[in-house]
Amino acid sequence: MSNSTRCAACKSLRRRCSKDCVLAPYFPPTNPQRFACVHKIFGASNTTKMLEQLPLHLRAVAADCMSFEASSRVEDPVYGSVGIISQLQEQIIKAQSELVKTKGEIAFHNAQQQLQQQQMQQLQMIHTIAQEGEDQPSWLSSSQQDPFPNVNQQLLEDYNYSNTFCGFEF
Repeated sequence: MSNSTRCAACKSLRRRCSKDCVLAPYFPPTNPQRFACVHKIFGASNTTKMLEQLPLHLRAVAADCMSFEASSRVEDPVYGSVGIISQLQEQIIKAQSELVKTKGEIAFHNAQQQLQQQQMQQLQMIHTIAQEGEDQPSWLSSSQQDPFPNVNQQLLEDYNYSNTFCGFEF
């Protein structure tokens, strides 16, 4: 490469950029900050050695990883990329707890709706029983005395009270 198109690494290190420069494809002259972070954290020699040890098809991914880790370490010298991972894990835990809460609320509302449907069915059944025979059930003969006189009276009173359930008349 000519001096006018040196890679960011060679510009930073103030050296000539050869045609077989290992760093040139991954640290273009348009992004000098990328190499500056990597150089500050890993050093130019270590970066070159790591890239040379890898097959060509993995070098771009490795350079991206080194760049991300280095920029994370520059932004947060104590935790680096681990700080970002921790924040993301906290967000996942929060989202999971919100999901559990929402599922619980849905289950509660479904159970409440099912209970209301059962109550409506019971009221309709009471209404049907009350219409069939208001004095005595048909299964009791006239010679038998009603063993539960208060229960039938209570059912009839409940029916009359609940005949206008939630504003709806049965």
